[in-house]
Amino acid sequence: MFNRLERNKKVIHQYKNNGYNIVMDVNSGSVHVVDDIVYDIIPLVEAFVEKGEKNADVIRAAVCGNQDFPYTGEELEEALAEVLELESQGSLFAPDIYENYVYDFKKRQTVVKALCLHIAHDCNLACRYCFAEEGEYHGRRALMSFEVGKKALDFLVASSGNRVNLEVDFFGGEPLMNWQVVKDLVAYGRSLEKKHNKKFRFTLTTNGVLLDDEILEFANREMANIVLSIDGRKEIHDKMRPFRGGQGSYDLVVEKFRKVAESRGQDRYYVRGTFTHNNLDFSRDVLHLADLGFRQISVEPVVAGPEEDYAIRETDIPVLKEEYDRLAAEMIKRRKEGNGFHFFHFMIDLEGGPCVAKRLSGCGSGTEYLAVTPWGDLYPCHQFVGNENFLMGNVDEGILRDDIRDAFKCCNVYAREKCRKCFAKFYCSGGCAANAYHFHGNINDAYDVGCELQRKRVECAIMLKVAESEMRQDPESGK
Repeated sequence: MFNRLERNKKVIHQYKNNGYNIVMDVNSGSVHVVDDIVYDIIPLVEAFVEKGEKNADVIRAAVCGNQDFPYTGEELEEALAEVLELESQGSLFAPDIYENYVYDFKKRQTVVKALCLHIAHDCNLACRYCFAEEGEYHGRRALMSFEVGKKALDFLVASSGNRVNLEVDFFGGEPLMNWQVVKDLVAYGRSLEKKHNKKFRFTLTTNGVLLDDEILEFANREMANIVLSIDGRKEIHDKMRPFRGGQGSYDLVVEKFRKVAESRGQDRYYVRGTFTHNNLDFSRDVLHLADLGFRQISVEPVVAGPEEDYAIRETDIPVLKEEYDRLAAEMIKRRKEGNGFHFFHFMIDLEGGPCVAKRLSGCGSGTEYLAVTPWGDLYPCHQFVGNENFLMGNVDEGILRDDIRDAFKCCNVYAREKCRKCFAKFYCSGGCAANAYHFHGNINDAYDVGCELQRKRVECAIMLKVAESEMRQDPESGK
């Protein structure tokens, strides 16, 4: 008993949310909903775990003889037996089986499986929070030529090894400003599939200004996913996503986006918004989008320097955590009423989940995933474009800076000191390397505000899974 205690790190996370006592075993991924007695004694048992104490009799004496607990000895014995059983099953106080994988990651051969094609370094909106400076990316306005895009797809095929499924996101700026090249590159990609035993998954991110029926028909045929940029309520959207003349864009795009969602059967798209210090009540924006009929929704916190008036501040965090709780509770209510929707940051898989590589190193930026500028330069991801320190090569010559690739290959939750003891590390995979770099100058650091919000989102996501399981077991509970 307790033969897995040779460790000195936090292995349990427990919290209360929406009436549930939830206990997460970090290393096994197990989630337990427990009564008050089990919930209360687990910290005491965990203290022995962290000290490496293996004697079950010592632990039993400490738990059952604790005068601070308002429970009888028999109740404590029963609760402790439950905890010990979970431990013996490997679903509580489980060992960390992942850290040794990190050494294999450093040696593994890297294949590129996804490209973010900056089809247009130009935009017809002037979004206040745009990291791409209205599409310019710290450089010049430009549209990608078919020739450069063609070389990018050739590079992807040549660099993908034996991988069959490849991903290409048409990104900007605003990609619809270069629509003919988008169509031509899709056709070229399709022409490569059979010859090279590849399958392209194309996606499109758009602000919707130029969206029309012809574009929608093509996108519904060829695009596996469409990301539609809208921030929520009209006043919020128009404040942050105006035209260059200052006029709002909400009225122009909202009905187009509703048409996209319906034409795709409320699947294979999502509306993607950004909330800022100006709308800390962002749950209202999420629910506004849900009330418009959207069923796939992502509204994410802005990432901006403290000099910006719209930046999220540390003092905003308690308010935002309450908003996530409020949103999660409302989502349960709506699902019970048969009017549910998906919120991207609350989507979590407790059974399968991501593969080991994803758990440890995240999106694969700089290794499996690269961004391509209109003139063919390669960067680790779209958020590094324009920073010459991260210029990795180009579509003509391929990767020229193996040192940058190798640095990103070693970027994982064990390389980040802030992640090592974080309960959410296997869900967020260490967070965004670009955000870490922009705030701390180191891709192996972590963006602290983002971490606080991520931990809250994981808690809410797990609580939603618990509630969904309860509803499946007792369908009458929703009536």
